[in-house]
Amino acid sequence: MIDLNTVILLAGLMSGLMAMVLLVLRRTYPPTIRGLGTWTVGLVGVTLGTLLAFNRDWLPAMAVISLARVLLLASLYLIYLGTLQFVGLRPRLKVWIPVLLTGALLQVLFTHGFPSFHARLIVATSLASGLFLSQAWALWRHATPTFAPRLCLTVSLLMALVQVMRLVSSFLMPLGDNVFDTDPLNLVYVASLAFCVLLYSVGMVLMASERLLAELEQLATRDSLTNALNRRHMTELFSNELQRCHRQQRSMGLLMLDLDNFKNINDTYGHHAGDQALVKLVASVQSLLRQSDQLARFGGEEFAVLLPDSSLEEAVAAAERIRKACAESNLRPFCTVSIGVTTNQLNTDTLDSMLSRADAALYRAKANGRNRVETHVLELTSLQWILPHACVMPAIGTK
Repeated sequence: MIDLNTVILLAGLMSGLMAMVLLVLRRTYPPTIRGLGTWTVGLVGVTLGTLLAFNRDWLPAMAVISLARVLLLASLYLIYLGTLQFVGLRPRLKVWIPVLLTGALLQVLFTHGFPSFHARLIVATSLASGLFLSQAWALWRHATPTFAPRLCLTVSLLMALVQVMRLVSSFLMPLGDNVFDTDPLNLVYVASLAFCVLLYSVGMVLMASERLLAELEQLATRDSLTNALNRRHMTELFSNELQRCHRQQRSMGLLMLDLDNFKNINDTYGHHAGDQALVKLVASVQSLLRQSDQLARFGGEEFAVLLPDSSLEEAVAAAERIRKACAESNLRPFCTVSIGVTTNQLNTDTLDSMLSRADAALYRAKANGRNRVETHVLELTSLQWILPHACVMPAIGTK
């Protein structure tokens, strides 16, 4: 039979080792990955609590029973708190702090005032199962549906189930004198909880690693200021979409956007205002695009929009919606955009040729007075639409 002392000691040592791992991650991972420090403190508390329990023969009952139980309960709450921080939620301290303090007082009361192992067990299992279920709910609703969060979710539910089963069995089967009783059923419950805490700590490390990889991918594919795609990643998407168009004889649209008189915004309002103008532009454009469309910052105040499965008319309409939204915006500093539009020429086009045509259309929009949409498609003849806007007469020109 497995010795209970061995289980308790191993649980404490493994929790301590995982606390060291999380401490290293906290010191090396970016501060945007929250919860690592709280998880570390929680696992340290588990280690101290289990070591107190392991040394019960040499320590007074107050330390072994009351302090150890309170410490373990507080540690489980810290692990739950770290999970909330990791998924970006605020803890409900006004709810949990009174509940935990009441639980701690009841543990002491039923140890020294009115000794009752069954009462202590009811308090401990009820609070622990509540924490585990709350943790599982937070992971289910707010964590990304990847392997590590799902592992932690499963472990949380398993820990809650173990606690509920322990609570129910305490009314149906004979109880020992304390949690260190060598009854086989008690051994199963203690060993299960120790294993689950260890498995959850492994899940913490995996969740932090997944989050780090996601942030690195974000840095590799996104513009740090506007969160639009960067030029390198957008070029890859352009190439892939253009190849798909060649294979399936489809049309794709390409827009090149440029903020008008952007240098004047920086000179008049400062570079911070210029940065905010870029951020607001991206937010405005994103709200007008389809889910399949892609927006990228190509450099400075110039942006590109990829419109899969779009004809010239659809691309022009999308460009005009963007231009109109920027021109009618109440945001300050006020700024308009000029847009060049083109579509692919089936089987003969390249990415460079499309970019060249879109740039030419954009430069023509600038030259013709800004706050305009111009197109450049080789097969089309000259066409110009005049659209009123304030004192400016923006137009969509086709060459």
